[in-house]
Amino acid sequence: MKIRSQVGMVLNLDKCIGCHTCSVTCKNVWTSREGVEYAWFNNVETKPGQGFPTDWENQEKYKGGWIRKINGKLQPRMGNRAMLLGKIFANPHLPGIDDYYEPFDFDYQNLHTAPEGSKSQPIARPRSLITGERRWRKSKKGRTGKMTWAVSLTSWRKTRTSTTSRRRCIASSKTPS
Repeated sequence: MKIRSQVGMVLNLDKCIGCHTCSVTCKNVWTSREGVEYAWFNNVETKPGQGFPTDWENQEKYKGGWIRKINGKLQPRMGNRAMLLGKIFANPHLPGIDDYYEPFDFDYQNLHTAPEGSKSQPIARPRSLITGERRWRKSKKGRTGKMTWAVSLTSWRKTRTSTTSRRRCIASSKTPS
């Protein structure tokens, strides 16, 4: 006989500091199989914000909640019983992968196969679990296209260095170049 068990946790929200330790633990327990890498069953929400998945409280977009008919009765926003039964196994109004984030894992093989004596330290870059590409998509509102981590890290380093050099110049009362 195989013994099965469930794990539950009680969280005191008065002591929550938003560290996501509970979220990561829950994700490691419930999403250890292929196909649900993007899902977070426990999530720490901070408001104001869009929430997770993106805009999840939008009742119009996801057809959630109820609407009041002309005669005063309530009806699910998704439709009557026949419409609900027709969408049990494939609901077109659920959030898609673009509303979550693209799941990734790091390319650790690069650390083992990097040549010795190289001037730069080998990096375990993120690799998409959906497409397998070594790119990271930024497809949220206002951001378009694909951007590699190398480009984003380079621009981050430039920004960080220029900010640091400005601070040094201000501290020594010199004008920044």
